[in-house]
Amino acid sequence: MSFYLTDAEWAAIQLSLQVASLAIAIALPPAVLLGYALARWKFPGYTLVNALVHLPIVLPPVVTGYVLLVLFGRQGMLGSFFADVFGIVFAFRWTGAALAAGIMAFPMIIRPVKLSFELSDGQLEEAAHSLGTSRLKTFLLITLPLALPGILSGAILGFAKAMGEFGATITFVSNIPGETRTLSLALYTEMQSLSGDAGAIRLTVIAIVVSICALVFSEVISRRLSRKLGGQHD
Repeated sequence: MSFYLTDAEWAAIQLSLQVASLAIAIALPPAVLLGYALARWKFPGYTLVNALVHLPIVLPPVVTGYVLLVLFGRQGMLGSFFADVFGIVFAFRWTGAALAAGIMAFPMIIRPVKLSFELSDGQLEEAAHSLGTSRLKTFLLITLPLALPGILSGAILGFAKAMGEFGATITFVSNIPGETRTLSLALYTEMQSLSGDAGAIRLTVIAIVVSICALVFSEVISRRLSRKLGGQHD
């Protein structure tokens, strides 16, 4: 069996990288802010918000995809708004694949982010406040750097999750070659073909390698940054 990738397989991998990159760019900022809020504040509805954040983990991906189709389809309330105001169309477009991937990856991002904020030294923040530093400046200069290991770890894990997203994507944006056919959808397509075993094996190997690299890289980055930050505070 040749391991040379076909043009269609290369296109699927490149599209997956594009989709996953945009998904993380969309999901990471709100994940950091919400992770901080969940780690530091107790507010009415805290349990409900926390449950909603992690809902994509337990909810069937097809359900998530259908909800996205209803909300962000061309006739959906949010879909028509983005199309008319910003000219952005999500349904059956690669932008919709990025949206679906970002939502499915969100719990993977926010869990290490929230934990990192919970474990960061709050006394440094209090000391900064006592010296007259504003809360925003304290967050940017002290809190955020302390939580950096968890943020980077979450971003890497979220990227890997976005690269492998399938159920919500195929439900929301279908399986269109060159537009929405990502790595997972290309693998699914090969599996449906009578002569697609070789392609399926190639794409499976790539998916496994990407996932392992993401897990290892996330752990290495987190440990190195934790040691570095710990050394700065000794």
